[in-house]
Amino acid sequence: MSDYRRVVLAVNAGSSSLKFALYPCRGGHTQAAILSGVAEGLEPGGQPQVSLHAPASDAQPAPLASGDGDPFERALRRLRTLLDEHAGPVRLAAVAHRIVHGGERHAASIRLDDDALAYLDTLAPLAPLHQPHNLAAVRACRRAYPDVPQIGCFDTGFHASLPAEEQLFALPQALRAEGIRRYGFHGLSYRYLAARLATLTRRAGGRVLMAHLGNGASVCAMRAGRSIATSMGFSALDGLMMGTRSGAVDPGVLLYLLRQGWTPQRIENLLYRESGLLGVSGLSADMRTLRASGTAAARQAIALFEHRLVQACGALTASLEGLDLLAFTGGIGEHDAALRRDACARLRHLGVVLDPARNLAADGRAALPIHAAGSAVEVWVVPTDEGRVAAADAAALVDGGP
Repeated sequence: MSDYRRVVLAVNAGSSSLKFALYPCRGGHTQAAILSGVAEGLEPGGQPQVSLHAPASDAQPAPLASGDGDPFERALRRLRTLLDEHAGPVRLAAVAHRIVHGGERHAASIRLDDDALAYLDTLAPLAPLHQPHNLAAVRACRRAYPDVPQIGCFDTGFHASLPAEEQLFALPQALRAEGIRRYGFHGLSYRYLAARLATLTRRAGGRVLMAHLGNGASVCAMRAGRSIATSMGFSALDGLMMGTRSGAVDPGVLLYLLRQGWTPQRIENLLYRESGLLGVSGLSADMRTLRASGTAAARQAIALFEHRLVQACGALTASLEGLDLLAFTGGIGEHDAALRRDACARLRHLGVVLDPARNLAADGRAALPIHAAGSAVEVWVVPTDEGRVAAADAAALVDGGP
């Protein structure tokens, strides 16, 4: 099969969408994606469609043919056809799945079998917006590609290097023994940033803050390429304010709501789906919509998002005992120049000074420095590529052969 390119399909599944990208791999290394896209509208009652981004495609959304069965599996069948049409002769070596939570057992990426999936199912309460959908996609891909290895790549893995004082809650040791500790998330994104920054600047080996800002948001402190502190903890709910998630909340609020008769399910919906930018603004979880709105509530939501970000940067800088480099990524981090400007202005006491023209020019299409010439701290905008990290792990696990 020497005429065929060996490829890994990277998959990131949500409740109503399936993002995918196809990465050529050779000798255990991956190259840039040769095509990518998203299947959307996969929720019950949705209008399924697939958008493809490839050199030979105009990337226009195409509706999925109607039919019976799971819409995710229909999307995968359509994806297989698209691969044949646009990727040329390829041989699928593995499917790499972003899985949010690896729990106590899994930091490194693994081949997914029945036992692994059963354990990962038990972690769904820790990441209810992500874990069930990640695992549903694994099972759908196992049915669609029964002879292809399915590889799980964990967002918690990058933070396995956290020191004990960063992992622990001030709770009895018996609870720690049950796995109640801080894990950290967005690890695939941070792994990509760490590797990419190392090719861009010598500062990457020093004291680095990485801010992944999107519908999910967190900050990670990295020293010598290793995570030493992060804003997310036991679940993907802690830390920064997010699109629909509250971020950090005084646990006394939750006790109060329980005493008022709220059920755990109602509290979960509040914290995961009804809070954050959406809850504060009463309008939208999308920062672009809030910017365009200009209402007082939208401005308040944006201001609170910025405030929480600046606070977290200050706390994690204390953990680093100084700051050499600040990097922004994620949908908001890569595209919202106003947020970067305002947040960095409030971090000026750390030596952060932006170049206004560079900041406006950074639009998420390439990794760019945006700091001024006299800034004591380098500031970068780096588009993330979680799929490439997952694909590289999958290629290594299936031996990276040609």
